[in-house]
Amino acid sequence: MSDLYHKVSNSPVGRSVVSALNLPAPVVLERHNRPNAPFLEGEVLVSAAPGGKAIETICSVLGASTASLFALDQKTLVPAGEMKSKTKISPLKADAIDAKRRFKALVFDATGITTTEDLKAVYEFFHPVIRNVGKCGRVVIIGTEPSACATPAMAASQKALEGFIRSVAKETGKKGVTAQVIYATPGSENQIESPLRFFLSPRSAYVSGQAISVSKAAKPKSALDWNAPLNGKVALVTGASRGIGEAIAKTLARDGAHVVCLDVPQAKEALESVATSIGGNTLALDITEPNAPEVISSYFKEKFGGLDIVVHNAGITRDKTLGRMPDHFWDLLIDINLSSEERINDALFANEVFNKNARIVCVSSISGIAGNVGQSNYAASKSGVIGYVESLSKQLKGGITINAVAPGFIETQMTAAIPFMIREAGRRMNSLNQGGQPEDVAEAIAFFSSPASQGVNGNVLRVCGQSLIGK
Repeated sequence: MSDLYHKVSNSPVGRSVVSALNLPAPVVLERHNRPNAPFLEGEVLVSAAPGGKAIETICSVLGASTASLFALDQKTLVPAGEMKSKTKISPLKADAIDAKRRFKALVFDATGITTTEDLKAVYEFFHPVIRNVGKCGRVVIIGTEPSACATPAMAASQKALEGFIRSVAKETGKKGVTAQVIYATPGSENQIESPLRFFLSPRSAYVSGQAISVSKAAKPKSALDWNAPLNGKVALVTGASRGIGEAIAKTLARDGAHVVCLDVPQAKEALESVATSIGGNTLALDITEPNAPEVISSYFKEKFGGLDIVVHNAGITRDKTLGRMPDHFWDLLIDINLSSEERINDALFANEVFNKNARIVCVSSISGIAGNVGQSNYAASKSGVIGYVESLSKQLKGGITINAVAPGFIETQMTAAIPFMIREAGRRMNSLNQGGQPEDVAEAIAFFSSPASQGVNGNVLRVCGQSLIGK
């Protein structure tokens, strides 16, 4: 659905009116819309706290972009002559940065911080340059996973990065700037490339104030084509006939996957339209049918010999306050939004349909994190998805990973039916002052689905523009 206020506030006349009335003026977010576009362009400022363990990988990743790299204090970086990546980084003094200079990204390695006193290094880097981040810029900190820290003091200092980055995201969101933290368990710093590329790129336009954790994992044996990372992969997307599901199917296909689009038989015509547009297949099936898990398992085993990616997107709402909610509203929501995912995965595992290094991605919701009036059934189902992901991630073998996305206010047919005032509040109650697009959710799912995201497991990523509700 179109956001009229967003359009008006970005017109020449509307911009003047909004400014005069001191109203929020959401910027037009930069999204990935150019084939083979570099993941990062412009000037990037990079630095590290003393003892940083991720700076080599950071510089190597940034060196693969077309960005021009600068460092405020190269003493904290790996000496140029010792860097395997040979990344060119130009020195820059803080007092030489004028007010008009704009950086596309600020990247800081905080893995060397071990005490709360060390946190001053974060302030010293960001304080003089935070106002120099340009429109739709990126702020990313690399830290050490707090739960894996050796001492309580280190855990405190690393957890502090999360509060810091969320405040920065709220301070800079009016410019379309996003801010995130990537936590690496000790020894897994070489796994940050995929989330770092994602967070620095236009693909993460509606993701802000988030923390992602990476852990040790085997890196892909062959070089990855970052423009088509899913080449040769077979994917299943449930609820794919429209909205977010349609966007997921198209995005995975864009990245090279052969996508099987699944939805209920009543949506067969729309489903076939989506599949035809991406050269995929259709599976018209009600996932609540008793035989659905076995039908899905047999289909992929017989037709493709296995399955690489499954995206559990199918879901519905049946809103009523708890005292007025009939029991079939509860039963239906739990069955479709939660139990069906368990049954399908159980069958795929039992029948050995998942290929090695397969990816499972579940769609949760901000309602599952913060709750919502009239959605006790929906919130329960989506919070259950989060619990399922966090638990199953610890049991998986063979390089298989499971993660979840939690969309906030996304412009779809479902949100278009929300009453006007509530809809407007939903759009504006986030740091970016606007609703997201279905492709924003799809890009996050594509990131989780990538072979390069091997070290990303058990995460829940909010795609909500840093909604002001919830964690």
